[in-house]
Amino acid sequence: MIIDRRDALAGMAAMFGASLFAPIARAAAMQMTPISDGPPSSPVFSAQQRALMTALSERVMPTTDTPGAIAAGVPEFIEKLLADWASPDDRKPILAGLDAIETRSRADYKVAAAKATPAQQDALLTLAMEDKLPGGADFFDKFRQLVLTGYFTSEVGIMQEREYLPVPGRYDGAYPYSEIKKVFSS
Repeated sequence: MIIDRRDALAGMAAMFGASLFAPIARAAAMQMTPISDGPPSSPVFSAQQRALMTALSERVMPTTDTPGAIAAGVPEFIEKLLADWASPDDRKPILAGLDAIETRSRADYKVAAAKATPAQQDALLTLAMEDKLPGGADFFDKFRQLVLTGYFTSEVGIMQEREYLPVPGRYDGAYPYSEIKKVFSS
């Protein structure tokens, strides 16, 4: 079974609408698969930023009864998307947000944000979401879009988090609604 990430990206673009982060929009608009195997064309993050981005992506989409962001390859997706589809200006709010979270973690918890406890990382993300960090709300909105797009366009997101129904599929107009346990994707 072949999963088309480009089609999944188009679906994510429709979900976010007008507030879609520009690199995601660029990748979704292309007529080729935007994220391929292999490393990004150039590194986007320092080692410390990469570790923090990885930890925070797992906080946005944690492992539960299904795999989380790390298992779905979201950190690699984010770096590749930012390296290959984002302008330097597109990267600024992400990099500045990671740096602001790092600074706040060291001030509040005396530890690198990537090594903070999950509860502390959640508190730091909440501060960003509530715009209580420099550039926090802008960072949080864009970062959350990157994580959700990376997750729900991955094989894990399509096949395990959602119920994959290839289109065209069998039509069953009498399918009992009570039997639906997951959101369907195609």
